[in-house]
Amino acid sequence: MLAVTDSLGCAAGKLHHDQELAGPGLRLYRKRTTDAALGQVTTPASDRGYLVGVSLNSGHRRRIFHTHHATAHDFETSGVYVRSFADDYCADMLGAFDFVLLEVSPAFFARATDERLGRRVTGLECVTGLQDAVLAHLARALLPALARPAEASTLFVDQMATVIGTHLIEQYGGAAAGSPVKRAGLSHVHERRAKELLRSRMDGDISISEVADACHLSRSHFIRAFRASTGQTPHQWLQAQRVEMARGLLADASLALADIAAACGFADQSHFTRVFAQAVGMPPGAWRRQLAG
Repeated sequence: MLAVTDSLGCAAGKLHHDQELAGPGLRLYRKRTTDAALGQVTTPASDRGYLVGVSLNSGHRRRIFHTHHATAHDFETSGVYVRSFADDYCADMLGAFDFVLLEVSPAFFARATDERLGRRVTGLECVTGLQDAVLAHLARALLPALARPAEASTLFVDQMATVIGTHLIEQYGGAAAGSPVKRAGLSHVHERRAKELLRSRMDGDISISEVADACHLSRSHFIRAFRASTGQTPHQWLQAQRVEMARGLLADASLALADIAAACGFADQSHFTRVFAQAVGMPPGAWRRQLAG
């Protein structure tokens, strides 16, 4: 009986983590196995774009078969590979692994490069086993969202996709990096407009594109300018507004925690409790009791 494989050619039954999350132009995965004998992974050529893998641990090795030869590669923590779906892929997977994977669609490049000055980027340089600490940091930031996709707001996913996309096209697409010197923030008008839009969607069901367009800025420029003005990313700022709103509502002992969670835009009470405790240092129930004296 043939093993069932997923869309990336992995034997689905041997994966201990198999998580997925969709973003604008990006599909995000976490694939992890402790099985050292995963076997062979194959994917036929297609027009799906590129696959970027980020290794979260060390000890994985793979033998990749090319038309007339094969190459062996060891993956350490923060090791990265980039491959094109336009080519047939066949590799022997040796040793356990834990990867965050980014499937980058052709539409992603059109959207990303439309916002930039300079030459158009239509693809990425293919590499295997290259160390990329920046991309690894971004990949780890995605783990909570991949583990609990119902709690991943549109704002967070879109923000992460924009930041990751900027890094990919600058690091592997040959696009010139933006100037690290210029740190101009938003104008007072644009900052007020952005904050009003974000507050109007406390659940985060708003894209970076919507807010950036209202400020007449590209997505990547908007994120940088918003952070320069506020010291926080849009998602971090909105999360802080949720917590502050929750503090006010917790003073009313008649309100149930579940109702406060909903009013403040959290996915559920569990999500509210995790975020509040991380920000304040104690769960909302304990904070309310302390407030009551």
